[in-house]
Amino acid sequence: MLVDDSLEFLLTARTLLEQEGLQVVGVASTGAEALVRAAELRPDVTLLDVDLGTTDGFELAGRLAARPDAGAGHLILISVNAEEDLTDLIEASPAIGFVWKPSLSAAVIKALVRAAEGGTRG
Repeated sequence: MLVDDSLEFLLTARTLLEQEGLQVVGVASTGAEALVRAAELRPDVTLLDVDLGTTDGFELAGRLAARPDAGAGHLILISVNAEEDLTDLIEASPAIGFVWKPSLSAAVIKALVRAAEGGTRG
């Protein structure tokens, strides 16, 4: 699932990831919508923008992780900001990793999930 307040990014990212073989089960553009959609869709992975306009993506990640019924799967933070600008916040979050938006790819997502699961499963 993709969570971002930019509709253009949601469309572009969905197209890219689906072309690379990942199934995007849904999208959300607000924190409230993300909570509802995660519970409905129960994705394996949720890509979550750290800046959702009026919602703090780090706070939302904590809310998703704290709710067993949320069903958000592995959380991966995404941003146009450089990782080094957000290191402390990323490390304090429940996310399994971070992806700089220009580097987004199915391969990067799969590698983060494999690492989080402690294996080399493809």
